[in-house]
Amino acid sequence: MSSLGKPGTPAPPVATRVTRAGWRDPRLWIGLLIVAGSVVLGARLLAAADDTVAVWAAVGDHGAGAPIGAEDVVAVRVRFTDDGDLDRYLSADEPLPADLVLARGIGAGELLPRSAVGAAQDAGTVQVPLDLDPNRVPPTVVTGSVVDVYVSLSGGRGQSAADAPALSDTTVVAAPAVEEAFAVTGTRQLVLAVDEAEVAEFLAVLDGAEDPVVRVVQRS
Repeated sequence: MSSLGKPGTPAPPVATRVTRAGWRDPRLWIGLLIVAGSVVLGARLLAAADDTVAVWAAVGDHGAGAPIGAEDVVAVRVRFTDDGDLDRYLSADEPLPADLVLARGIGAGELLPRSAVGAAQDAGTVQVPLDLDPNRVPPTVVTGSVVDVYVSLSGGRGQSAADAPALSDTTVVAAPAVEEAFAVTGTRQLVLAVDEAEVAEFLAVLDGAEDPVVRVVQRS
C-alpha cells in the first residue's frame, strides 16, 4: 500500500547539479596570485643571495715582506654595497698569482687587497738569514711573525745599539724549528725580510763588532 500523501512522510531529497569551477571563479585567481607571489619572492631571495662574491682573506697574521700563497688564504663570500669596492680585492674565483709578497702587514681574517701585494722582485726587501742563540729568540716566533732586532756591540768600530732596535717591524719569512739546526750548529736560524734601504746599515752594525749580541723581540 502506497504511503504517498500520508501525513508525516518525508519528501524525497532534491537532486543538485555539481558545477565545475570556471575561470571566472575568484578562488582560482586568488590561488594564481598566491603562486605568482611565491615565485617572485623566491626569485628575489635567490637574487639577494647571489649578490655575494668570493674574495681571498688571510688565514693568519702576516707582516710586510712575507710571501703569500694558497695555504695562507681562504675564500670568503662578501656582499659589497658598491661594485667598485670589489675591484680593490683579489677575487677567489681565480688562484693567487705565483711569487706574491706583502707590501704591508695584514691581520687574520682581513680581506686581501690588491694594494697590499706585489711581485717578489718588486717588494723592495731582501731576505737576510741570522743564526741566533735560541735563548735570545722567543719560542713563539714562527714564519710570519713580526719582530724587532736589537744588537749589542761588545767591541769593534760600531757603537752600541742596544737602546734602540737595529731593525723594527721586520717580518720573519722563514723560521725552521729549533731542532732542525740546533743539534748541528747550536743556533736557531731566522730569515728576515729587510728593507733594501736598511740592509747595508744593518750588516755594517753586525760586521762592526767582534762579538755582537743579537736579540729578537716579538711584536706579533
